[in-house]
Amino acid sequence: MRFRRDDALLVVDIQRDFCSGGGLAIAGADEIIPTINRLIGDATAAGATVVACRDWHTENHVSFEARGGPWPPHCVAGTKGAELHPDLRLPLGTPTVSKGTDYDKDEYSAFEGTGLIERLSRQGTRRIVICGLALDFCVRASALDAARAGFETHVALAATRPVTKAAGEAAVAEMAKAGVILDAVT
Repeated sequence: MRFRRDDALLVVDIQRDFCSGGGLAIAGADEIIPTINRLIGDATAAGATVVACRDWHTENHVSFEARGGPWPPHCVAGTKGAELHPDLRLPLGTPTVSKGTDYDKDEYSAFEGTGLIERLSRQGTRRIVICGLALDFCVRASALDAARAGFETHVALAATRPVTKAAGEAAVAEMAKAGVILDAVT
């Protein structure tokens, strides 16, 4: 993919808890980091915006099994598991938006309650390329929100992994139907 100056690369949830040994490890998560780093380098070289987002949960968050949610505890604010993966090579000063910060509300999209849509719109972003974790949850939700907001939206499939294969396939079909461009090769 060739980046342009009016593009944004959104790096979703490349956090320790979603990678090997984490509280909610996703199979193959560590394998995509070199591809994401290449995308970051290409975007930076073209003068595109790079933004990271992260889960930043409270203890005993509503999405956790102890409160009836579907997930084990993960990405609790200020813990080692919530840290961005140490192999991720974000440029110095990369803005990071936090989602899932409300104790009683789950948020999968990087655009939900973060002001990121407004920020990217103000700076003239026309196209958003999304990579990261997980394809069937936060990447999917972010891509659908970006497309609804009117951005040309791409998902770099080589730079994402699903929680489950079936849910990943369903997410790809849903995003394609919504007009998201799915890039197989980066």
